[in-house]
Formats: sequence, structure tokens, C-alpha cells
Amino acid sequence: MKFNPQNPPRRFEVGNRLRFELQDCGTAHLNPDEQITFVTEQGGQYDVVRKDWGFYATPSLNGRLAQYGLRGALVVNQASRRYYVLLVEDGKEQLFAAYCSQEGLQVVAWLDKAETIETMLGQSSGS
Repeated sequence: MKFNPQNPPRRFEVGNRLRFELQDCGTAHLNPDEQITFVTEQGGQYDVVRKDWGFYATPSLNGRLAQYGLRGALVVNQASRRYYVLLVEDGKEQLFAAYCSQEGLQVVAWLDKAETIETMLGQSSGS
């Protein structure tokens, strides 16, 4: 892995309804079969794994991700109809709901239960 820090961070505005500033802090270059882990102050962990065909963008949604205090949510931007998978820290669902309201996002489904995903796929549990 090679990390190129952006120092000072590149600053730019984002947001649909309420503009706010993001900071681009750097770039991580992963070779196939390398992983980088991001950690929250509460100990939550989020892994990204590079493969020769692309990336595992998240750990298992209803396994390791949940064990580390994160919930996957499929959301849609109501104006652009673009879809995103967002990761929400356990206990911060109210902050997430406020952000969704502010940005015009709608939760399509929480992705941390096998039953939810199976229902979306038209499968029954255990199939």
C-alpha cells in the first residue's frame, strides 16, 4: 500500500440543500489483495479490500460490519435518483436521519439483516 497525504488537505464544498466543507486528506493506492482499515473513535472498523478484479467496498454487511458497530443503508437521492450505500454508526441513527432529511435522501433499505436483502431479491430466508 502506498499513501499520498494531501497536506494541507484540499477543501471543497458539497451538499444538496445545505452546503458544507469536506477535506480531501490523501490517496491510498492498494495493490491486489491488500486491505486498509478505517477506525472510528468508538472502535468501529471499516475495511476496503482491493482485488485484481476491483474492490470489496465493505466487509460483510450483516457480519463483520455489524460486529464493528456499523450498519449499511441503501439510500436514494430524491432529486437525482442516484443510489448510495452509506454506513451508519450504531447509536447515531437520529443524526443520520437528520442528514438524510437535510440532503433529500431516502433510506431504501437497511442492509444489516439477511432477511431484508433476501426480501429485496425475492428470496425467502434459508434459500
